[in-house]
Amino acid sequence: MIRSSIFTNLLLCGALFGQSAAPTTTAVQTKPSVSPVAGTPVPGVPYRYQPNRFAGRAGAYYRLVWGVEFLGVKLTESGEVIRFSYYVLDADKAKPLNDKKSEPSLIDQQAGVRLVVPSLEKVGQLRQSSTPEAGKAYWMAFSNKGRMVKRGDRVSVVIGQFRADGMVVD
Repeated sequence: MIRSSIFTNLLLCGALFGQSAAPTTTAVQTKPSVSPVAGTPVPGVPYRYQPNRFAGRAGAYYRLVWGVEFLGVKLTESGEVIRFSYYVLDADKAKPLNDKKSEPSLIDQQAGVRLVVPSLEKVGQLRQSSTPEAGKAYWMAFSNKGRMVKRGDRVSVVIGQFRADGMVVD
């Protein structure tokens, strides 16, 4: 009895002040966000529900200088491969990340290792090296033989002049 009257009073107070008990979805601003599984943007998912990988200035730096956002490092294949992915906003600024001449590396200072992108005989390097296009997600895979880099480690990804420090391995 008391609970129902308290609930009724709360609903009435909400109605008096122009608020409803159920949240409305019309006011939610959506922005392409990253799928936790594939690392690709998912349109229509509210941006505010996605974790922010970098503090404000670092995220702004990668967007403005390199034309990329949603940088992520994730363990795959039972920890034998580490996938680095990013979403391109400006294709011209992001060209150095897909340059075939630059050799990408993933550095874990704590473990004391530097991982490289493996090159397979019939497939080639495990990375995308085509000309980047705005609005698309790209990736590269680093060999983690011996599983030296573990989930939760802070790593740096270096591709030519590009450097992303302090990324946490998911």
